[in-house]
Amino acid sequence: MGDDQVNKVLKEGILGKPELKADEKRVFLGNFAERVKIALTNGQVYKKGMYEEVVHKMKDTQLHLYINGRLPYQSYNNYVKEATKHGVPFTIHAEAGDTPVGLVLASDKPVFEQEKFIEDDIFKHDMEHSG
Repeated sequence: MGDDQVNKVLKEGILGKPELKADEKRVFLGNFAERVKIALTNGQVYKKGMYEEVVHKMKDTQLHLYINGRLPYQSYNNYVKEATKHGVPFTIHAEAGDTPVGLVLASDKPVFEQEKFIEDDIFKHDMEHSG
């Protein structure tokens, strides 16, 4: 084993393997952007009721719902109930970190959605005040 390989193995042992697109995955609750069908900001998840666009996309049972675990249950429980109703699995992302995203509906394959967000006033407010 050459010195470069030894150094690489040692570095991975100490720091862990480098993660592909780590910032992107942090923002989208562990998902790559190209797999996101639709996402809501934290503020949008707090909004009373549900976004019809999300409910409509939940009818595709090939998707998975990811929820920012830093949000209180009562802010997203309606989405969990809707996902359960349609047989869409969900994950509460407990280690969400610092992200303005509160909910992600994603595939395990690339979907390349052009419009990932519902760009209403709440979205604009959250984007202005994030990061």
